[in-house]
Amino acid sequence: MSAGAVLGWLVLAALAPGAAHLRAGWRKTGLVLISCYAAGLLALLAVWLMNDLGNLAGSLTESSWLTSIMIGSGVLAAAWFALIVHSFVVLRPGRLPQAGQILTGTVAGLLAVVTVVPFGYVGQLAWTSQKTFEGIFAPPEGDDSPAVADPKPEDPWAGRGRVNILLLGGDADDHRSGVRTDSMNLASIDVKSGNTVLFSLPRNLEDVRFRPGTPMAKRFPTGFRLPPDPGGGRSDLLNSVWEYADAHPEIFGGRQHQGPKVLMDTIGYTLGVKVDWYALVNMWGFARLIDAIGGVTITVERDVVFGKYNEGLVKAGTRKLKGADAMWYARSRTYSDDYTRMRRQRCVLGAILTQADPATVLTRFNQIALATKELIRTDIPRPMLRHLVPLALKVKNAKVSSVQFVPPLINTGYPDWDKIRDISGKAIRDSATTSPAVAATASPSPTKPAKKKKQQQPEGNDPTKGLTEGCGAL
Repeated sequence: MSAGAVLGWLVLAALAPGAAHLRAGWRKTGLVLISCYAAGLLALLAVWLMNDLGNLAGSLTESSWLTSIMIGSGVLAAAWFALIVHSFVVLRPGRLPQAGQILTGTVAGLLAVVTVVPFGYVGQLAWTSQKTFEGIFAPPEGDDSPAVADPKPEDPWAGRGRVNILLLGGDADDHRSGVRTDSMNLASIDVKSGNTVLFSLPRNLEDVRFRPGTPMAKRFPTGFRLPPDPGGGRSDLLNSVWEYADAHPEIFGGRQHQGPKVLMDTIGYTLGVKVDWYALVNMWGFARLIDAIGGVTITVERDVVFGKYNEGLVKAGTRKLKGADAMWYARSRTYSDDYTRMRRQRCVLGAILTQADPATVLTRFNQIALATKELIRTDIPRPMLRHLVPLALKVKNAKVSSVQFVPPLINTGYPDWDKIRDISGKAIRDSATTSPAVAATASPSPTKPAKKKKQQQPEGNDPTKGLTEGCGAL
């Protein structure tokens, strides 16, 4: 057998274990290896066909699965390494000339190492995932935390038709105490269809009402109102609720860290829904996530100025923005206002949802995992992650609409709380249908009830819009 033939059979053995053994006359060994390999491939195919992508992805978030993958990757790496070495030996390269022996031995060694790399990579992905999930989905601090809940596989949503997750952008850093939630969006998701409504609440909502009977409602029976700050600013807006609750544990009988729970309950009461969980994102850490997925392509409708001395500029035009520029585009209020900023934030969220496809996530997994671990804080229970992953995949391909409670729809200084709840309820009911989302410029429904509801809102100002509607128009 020539050196070329030995190398050819070695490569074939790496792809089809047992091929080299059959060629060398090790018939039983070769048949056993090929049979085991074929059985393994059939088992993987059966798992793939019997489960959809969402369920498989959800299962891979469980600690037991990740541990099994790490162990299995190590075992398979060692087995494949041994397979290449033994295949080389049974092909009897000693009968080759010295130059052929050196060549085939060198290539066989390299091939043995190369075959280990994919298994090592899979094991490393599993290890990174495990550490990331452990860092984000920390164990609950108290027994009364909802994170101790153990969802039932047959009905993980406990009979609920929708899941409501509060998405918060915080501005905490080393130079500021407490957390101010300057970006507040509630994602209300239909668990069957994935249809989602994203409710955006302005940071400067005044006289916030608290659910009757709660400690905050007893402290502020007519709404959240404090004396003005020494500099004339206000610390009693919606974005200060978390910070205020954390700073005054005496309101809650001495219990610490009540900010997240209070804000969830407050926004849920404002919108007329029950908030299940929250996820707090460090807004500037979010830039690292955008960099991790390779940036986002956004059409900047006009120049956005930023910086303490207006020294920064995100130029108008369509381009792929890096994390820092994308965040400045989303957060800058220079020559602008909170409501324009909210729209730009919605555009960035829409761009990420559209452009962060599974292939991108897989190829940049390590960078994404590291960025995610550093920027997210949440009370979502780890057991729920298995069910939330397939739900997130549904959302990506479902109807996603947006409602922003900004002027002229809502006067942030004197909010109409009943109107906010009515709009929220209608948007959720509309989202539950399978018909296409109704954009702000769409024709009104021909039915009489719809026309009556339209009369409650300003002409041509339907508050429910597509998530990326209004984005990208120069």
